[in-house]
Amino acid sequence: MRITRITSTNNDNPTGVVPTSAQIEAEKLRDQVRKIREQLAQLEKKSLEEVENEALEKKKTEQLHLQDSGRKESVSEEGRKSTRVRSTRIIVLPETSEEQICQAALAVERAFADGITRQTVRLALVRENQLISSDEDEWPGGTREMFREAGRPLSESLLSEIRAMSLKNITSSSNTPYNYRPPTIKTQDILDFDGSALITAESANGPSGDVQAMVFANTDTKYIYDIRDISKTLGMDRLFILINPFWKDLESWGVFNLFAPGGKRLAKEIIFDSEGGGFQETYVLSRWTVRGENVAAVKAYPYDWELFAYLEDDTFGSNTETAIRLGSTPEKPTSANFTELLNSRPEFKIPRTMRQFKRSF
Repeated sequence: MRITRITSTNNDNPTGVVPTSAQIEAEKLRDQVRKIREQLAQLEKKSLEEVENEALEKKKTEQLHLQDSGRKESVSEEGRKSTRVRSTRIIVLPETSEEQICQAALAVERAFADGITRQTVRLALVRENQLISSDEDEWPGGTREMFREAGRPLSESLLSEIRAMSLKNITSSSNTPYNYRPPTIKTQDILDFDGSALITAESANGPSGDVQAMVFANTDTKYIYDIRDISKTLGMDRLFILINPFWKDLESWGVFNLFAPGGKRLAKEIIFDSEGGGFQETYVLSRWTVRGENVAAVKAYPYDWELFAYLEDDTFGSNTETAIRLGSTPEKPTSANFTELLNSRPEFKIPRTMRQFKRSF
């Protein structure tokens, strides 16, 4: 039995049927759209109804354009005809922490629905109300400040959005009402001087929907053993996430490490080659500088990496940064990938410093 409509993400489901992950994702997207339209209505001093009507008219216009350009095709499937738009899914670059969290939560849930219960998520660490396009923060207080100002609030927000019922407990014939209420978030410091913590999201649907996340783990063997113990306690049917660990890959442990003897071997066994395929990167938003340009790359499961560069824009009298999509790649991008793409784009032929110099006159 399938649910054809989900009325709310905040109330119990009166039908007593557990919805699919796709239905939960669709409802989250609808909530996000509603919030955006409410904000837009306030900014433009319009009623919510006016904004929704404008959006509907715009959608109708776009559909007519697609039909005229021949980009739609009718497909017969099991005796039913449907219309589909042929397009490649492109992940946009989020601009706010809220957009990033929504995008990351959906990627985590898609991966979980595909059976990936051990995941790594790397968020762009931004403070509250800070745009992702702004320059990366300095953290004079080290990892403790980084955790307090960005790591903890972002991680808690992420776990508040994720719904990941244990796969073995979800059945279409379940008589247990599905509860959409947000989980209870509990945060426990691991090592204060490291700024590391264990965050637990206690599901409103019971322990089978609980999610665990370890934030800011590093290459100390203590974290490897903690990951092993937590993973064993949870079981492979529940979700365990490593958020912004301080290693890049297995080589981060090095061949000889006096502070983590045997660390590389343990990391390979417990983190990278563990049961289920290891802790797979399901969401990553990275920012850095290439050829003097501010660039960003975003990976949201199961889609390719999307590559962007920020172009300064003072059209409306304020110095803002606009993300320009450069392309995509199935593999993790390198500086060389960005350099090649930047060199091929006319907007970036003139180096950033020269563009800034020209605008000053």
